[in-house]
Amino acid sequence: MGWIPCSGYSGTKNKIVKMEVQDKNKATLGKLKGNSSTNSKDKSKNGNNDNIAAQTFSFRELATAARNFRAECILGEGGFGRVYKGRLESTNQLVAIKQLDRNGLQGNREFLVEVLMLSLLHHTNLVNLIDIPLAKNRLDWSTRMKIAVGAAKGLEYLHDKANPPVIYRDLKCSNILLGEGYHPKLSDFGLAKLGPVGENTHVSTRVMGTYGYCAPEYAMTGQLTLKSDVYSFGVVLLEIITGRKAIDNSKSAGEQNLVAWARPLFRDRRKFSQMADPALQGQYPPRGLYQALAIAAMCVQEQANIRPVIGDVVTALTYLAAQSSDPNTHSSRLNPATPPRTRRSQ
Repeated sequence: MGWIPCSGYSGTKNKIVKMEVQDKNKATLGKLKGNSSTNSKDKSKNGNNDNIAAQTFSFRELATAARNFRAECILGEGGFGRVYKGRLESTNQLVAIKQLDRNGLQGNREFLVEVLMLSLLHHTNLVNLIDIPLAKNRLDWSTRMKIAVGAAKGLEYLHDKANPPVIYRDLKCSNILLGEGYHPKLSDFGLAKLGPVGENTHVSTRVMGTYGYCAPEYAMTGQLTLKSDVYSFGVVLLEIITGRKAIDNSKSAGEQNLVAWARPLFRDRRKFSQMADPALQGQYPPRGLYQALAIAAMCVQEQANIRPVIGDVVTALTYLAAQSSDPNTHSSRLNPATPPRTRRSQ
């Protein structure tokens, strides 16, 4: 019988639930949770003192929530299988139900990792809510910056607040789910890895992730660092700004890879307006566009050690989002911005 973690948000507690499985698998999950030391630094400081626990649901309960897994309830489909939108009958809570496809690209181990990560990590910008696909909405500039800073804060929590740090490893637009008010949440933790600790600068692992988002050094060597996630975030930020996909085979040869297309344009700010999503119809602050592209350019640099740390990206984007909400900035003249600082450490 397949595993189905189901996550939702109610009040101040995130709930992770799974469908009933064999006793052996239950014991395995319990052992992983009991032995793990992953926690949040400064929990009391951030107000994250809620106890997060895995909860078991019967197949009947989940089938009822997802209306017998009808096609119209499907939110998406990935390497694990399909994700359904549902509502728990007992609590009237909206949830996302993920069903493992045993013939899929990823197996029980990665599925267990995701359940474990969702059980242990708690932050307002983590865990699934209701999906509103970015590509299907004509979002204004201010909303796009709000989504960007929210996604960056989720990544910052994984890198700087979780102990030990967590490398997300699969950051992409389709893993950023939007809730009410376009509040972004990072989802799908099946590929997440515990980051390097002590004097270690990286973790070595097989290359996984999505083409177009993987950092070049990780793709070539299998050496994964926190800066690998920063690269992926830079690609996502470019998608948010330009409205283009990371990889789009429908475009001409020189424009199929978003980063490769953008790099020559980064060198000439007179061409920056060409990179703005046409759907914006010119409704954006020119200086804000320059600043956002400057942040993206730093994140997707080929050398990992000169990319900014995610905390500095959050600082820069938070300022940018605040400026974007000010109508007076839409008439601002295009001026150079102070980019986020970089750190040599990984």
